[in-house]
Amino acid sequence: MNQTLSFTALAAALLLAGCQAVNTTSGSAVGVERKQYMFSMLSSQEINQMYATSYQQTLSEASSKGVLDKSSANAKRLRVIADRLIKQAPVFRPDAAQWQWEVNLIKSPELNASCGPGGKILFYSGLIDKLQLNDDEIAAIIGHEMAHALREHSREAMSKAYGVALAKQGAGALLGLGEGAMAMADTVVQYSLTLPNSRGNENEADLLGLELAARSGYNPHAAVSLWQKMAQAGNGAPPEFMSTHPSSSSRIAALQAAIPKVMPLYEQAKGR
Repeated sequence: MNQTLSFTALAAALLLAGCQAVNTTSGSAVGVERKQYMFSMLSSQEINQMYATSYQQTLSEASSKGVLDKSSANAKRLRVIADRLIKQAPVFRPDAAQWQWEVNLIKSPELNASCGPGGKILFYSGLIDKLQLNDDEIAAIIGHEMAHALREHSREAMSKAYGVALAKQGAGALLGLGEGAMAMADTVVQYSLTLPNSRGNENEADLLGLELAARSGYNPHAAVSLWQKMAQAGNGAPPEFMSTHPSSSSRIAALQAAIPKVMPLYEQAKGR
């Protein structure tokens, strides 16, 4: 058997041996149904706890620098919007109701936002100030980032990285691969396991985020105007924190195709 093919088979065997197929979120109107493979030794609770510690360190550093914004109009506005979305998170996974959600605004010109494992949200004021975001557009960003946390994309990426490391270690020892073959194996792993799924994760976050915002009473069409603003700000390229995301044009097209699926949810939420 070809050595590269042997490595690929071994990588798959080692990866699957310690993995379990999970459904991190329930069925959605936008059709995100993919099963995910997670290493059982990397539990959700452990990942959430590790990130919570890092999150608190980030807040402490921001506070010491005087850039942690707790009281401005935008900080209060951000909390109101996030709270509405957080209330809808259990629709996708019931245990999210027990997460220790937090949302904080950092005074910085960066076009940046994130929602880490366990529901720890960071939002940078540059997004609001430079893009002149309305509430619906802010909800589109928060919804996207929350979707990453709900789908446990960080844990999934860590599971893949761990599996790749095990596979490389095992392949090198069992097959006696030289540097050239190992470099080829690295390329196989990178393109077959990492890159395509990363783009897939971003698409999932777009779609689930769209639905999450709609269920919270925020206009789904704002996701389109948001990405139009993003494209203009980056001269056609996404901001740095979205450097692995699809191009603005393909993302906008996918969102436009999904909007009719969530409009009834938006209209229902508006009527509550």
